[in-house]
Amino acid sequence: MRKEMLINVSQAEECRIAILEDGTLEELYIERASANNYVGNIYKGRIVNLEPSIQAAFVDFGVGRNGFLHISDVEAQYFRQAGYDPDEIMDGNYPGADIDDGSEEESHERPQRRNPRTNRPRFKPPIQEIFRRGDEVMVQVIKEGIGSKGPTLSTYISIPGRYLVLMPALGRVGVSRKIEDEQQRRVLRQTLLDLNPPKGLGFIVRTAGQDRSRLELSRDMAYLLRLWKVIARRVKNTGSPSDIYEESDMIIRTIRDIFSEDIDAIVVDNKAAHDRAKEFLQLVMPRYVSRLQLYDGREPLFYKYNLEKEIARIQQRVVPLKGGGSIVIDSTEALVAIDVNSGSFRSEASAEDNAFQLNMSASKEIARQLRLRDLGGVIVNDFIDMRRDTHRRKVERSLRDAMRRDRARTKILRTSPFGLIEMTRQRIRPSLKRSVYEDCPCCQGRGVVKTGESMSIEVVRILTMACHTPKVSRISIRVNEKVAAFLNNNKRRAIIQIEEESKTSVQILGSESLYPEHFEVDCRDADGNTVHLAFLDEK
Repeated sequence: MRKEMLINVSQAEECRIAILEDGTLEELYIERASANNYVGNIYKGRIVNLEPSIQAAFVDFGVGRNGFLHISDVEAQYFRQAGYDPDEIMDGNYPGADIDDGSEEESHERPQRRNPRTNRPRFKPPIQEIFRRGDEVMVQVIKEGIGSKGPTLSTYISIPGRYLVLMPALGRVGVSRKIEDEQQRRVLRQTLLDLNPPKGLGFIVRTAGQDRSRLELSRDMAYLLRLWKVIARRVKNTGSPSDIYEESDMIIRTIRDIFSEDIDAIVVDNKAAHDRAKEFLQLVMPRYVSRLQLYDGREPLFYKYNLEKEIARIQQRVVPLKGGGSIVIDSTEALVAIDVNSGSFRSEASAEDNAFQLNMSASKEIARQLRLRDLGGVIVNDFIDMRRDTHRRKVERSLRDAMRRDRARTKILRTSPFGLIEMTRQRIRPSLKRSVYEDCPCCQGRGVVKTGESMSIEVVRILTMACHTPKVSRISIRVNEKVAAFLNNNKRRAIIQIEEESKTSVQILGSESLYPEHFEVDCRDADGNTVHLAFLDEK
């Protein structure tokens, strides 16, 4: 399998990075120069408001909109302000520590003091006891603001390197959960301990750290420690709110986080971007510099690899499957609904086997589309009904395997009695659709507009109310051309009746430039003065 990373920055306003496997688009990242990307940045912020009802604080961190800090993202060191000793909390010596927390592994006789995966204390004092308005706090953006919501913040700082992640609050060494081989995990943990990391700082070996030499891990640790010293010095010497540390640009970030030895080539179509990537590779991964290529062809890079049509199809509602059938993707405010349709898919097998084969194909495409569209939140997959329990389990396993390569955290439930597979996918930033598109001014994002007949009925209602408004003697209504044609041809008799009953003159004007649902009403009295229609203010 040939795997390539294509980096398109021929236009300064946009950077696009595509991951191809045997010519098939598997991952796509798009970042606009005009869009502010705060995820990963570290700030020294100031508490501006506390909301005890939701146990959260709002933090001004200097970007023009306040961030959201929940109590679950507050590190134990901040508990001192509430009169709690962080060491005692982490050791379980706090009020309520002897209460059974419902854990299967530990009872009230042996309280579970902290979450074993995150090293975070399970006990959290009320946020109003930890912070006061005006308090300074060091935070990192972990999720972009979506819609009217501000960015999500955390006091658990994590700084990624190429092979390691520095996590000051962790206080110990660990290995990424994606590295499943127990023997390799033990070797990596011991190698990290042999490097004698400073006491009090935590390090996690990333997936890219597998099969790396002690020297490579040592260099990465030294780089992260130098960076942490700079950050600590800035925190001490600057006021709040202020910017302490900014993540690298998308090219460096993607190479650092995604590039692996199975990627055969990195192709860049911009000289300056190529030089930046080369400098980074020479510093961090010198053995792979030869895989970096500068594309200087006349044909645009993404057109050469037939990606533009593929990218254009990403936002289509219906996605065809190879061999027949399709999946239909609908996004709402609360969740994403994905429906598997059989369509023209037919084989000589039984209906049960047909459904199973189509569902297996759909499970892989669903995982791919979720990555490409960057959809997150609650996702409900409606697969074609299958009677055999073994088939259901295999489809679940296929979906889990296909989602395993996804960098976003996911959780997949078993098939429900209604044949649905519910799952969640970590939402870090707005979906690709929200980044590239905006709501249509005609339909307000609904995807549909009223028919000419529906608008005509509504206009007649408005006419009836306007004609009975005191002092109105002449009404002019401008509507879309199709609506005007329906009114003048099909509603002419009703309009004449309104004119005769109210002694009012009515004029219908059509315009191609008006949206299908848009209308303008101009009411005049006998002297030609404008008459205001109060009931239209509510529309």
